[in-house]
Amino acid sequence: MQDTPLRGRERGVLPESYLRAKINSVLNRINIKYQIIPLLLLFFLVQTTGCITISTPPVEAPSIPAPTPPLTPISPTWTPPPTTNQTLALPSIADVVGLVKPSVVAISTEVIGYDIFNREFTQEGAGSGWILDKDGIIVTNNHVVEGAKTITVSMDDGRTFTADIKFVSTDALNDLAIIKIDTRNLPALKRGNTSSLRVGDWVVAIGNALGQGIRATEGIVSRQGVSLPVSQGQTLYDLIETSAAINPGNSGGPLVNLAGEVIGITSAKVANIGIEGMGYAISIHTAIPIIQELITKGYVVRPWLGVGLRTVDQRLARRFDLGVDRGVLITQVAPGSPAVSAGLQEGDIIVSIDGIETTTVVDLTRILHTSKIGQQIKIDLWRKNVKNTTEAVLAESPPAP
Repeated sequence: MQDTPLRGRERGVLPESYLRAKINSVLNRINIKYQIIPLLLLFFLVQTTGCITISTPPVEAPSIPAPTPPLTPISPTWTPPPTTNQTLALPSIADVVGLVKPSVVAISTEVIGYDIFNREFTQEGAGSGWILDKDGIIVTNNHVVEGAKTITVSMDDGRTFTADIKFVSTDALNDLAIIKIDTRNLPALKRGNTSSLRVGDWVVAIGNALGQGIRATEGIVSRQGVSLPVSQGQTLYDLIETSAAINPGNSGGPLVNLAGEVIGITSAKVANIGIEGMGYAISIHTAIPIIQELITKGYVVRPWLGVGLRTVDQRLARRFDLGVDRGVLITQVAPGSPAVSAGLQEGDIIVSIDGIETTTVVDLTRILHTSKIGQQIKIDLWRKNVKNTTEAVLAESPPAP
């Protein structure tokens, strides 16, 4: 009788074939287990997404630009302009300075002042001037010599002269003055023609800048015909604005063109924080008639009304309860003046002359200065809330006291 597996196991011996079969059975169960897991995952994905599609990104077709409509050329035959090399060399400022400098003088002044305790003290000043005539006539600004007790003139060659106070003629309104020194054969400057002056032309300012001796600065003409208020009731007209640096001490010196001719007299400077300073010179065209009168008469003759004036504004109108808030208030009437003959009074407010509106003292002053001696003018004014009209005949201005 054959042995069965059980019987053999009972005896503690297992056949080799039996062991091999068991091992294969276990391995098959393991393979089935790990094969089922991926199938279950695949089944789950299919159920949730519906399907799985594996594809490659589509290849975009190259874009084709839209056709451009034909353009009409601006100029089919145009070609670039040819290259040129016509830049002129900058002018020689040294030649101008060498020509003008011997005719420019440094002016030193002494003015007597008084402190709060009425104690006398001497204040020194410095400015410039230029030789107008070989016989010692020198042009400068009024504010350079105004109130001076002594005036010293220093020449470029080192010579020094003391000007005679009796031969000093001034015009405060136009900030011009003439002084005379006792000498001969001085190098006088020539007068230029401002009618041909253009914005952008080169100019040179020469003077006693900062009181440290004669020096020169260059620039161009920036503007012409400028009006500049310099103080209460005073406006300078027909000024030349220049980019040439003009510092304290330059006042009274010449502004010259590249021919060394005087085209202006430096007079004022505007310099504010944050902006570049602008220099100004009185046009020689405006200055020459005044200079001539200062030399020949000692003062300037102008049409004269004989009134003191003040510009009316809203604050002044409220303070004095004036009838209008624009115009020119008469603050003084000179005895024997045309204003007296016209019946003008202190407190009157002039609003127009010959139909031209006068809202400031500058407006009224300019109208008078452009009038003629002996001319009759029509004056519209307000007096205590009543408008009146009168006429005045302008007279010759009296000499300055």
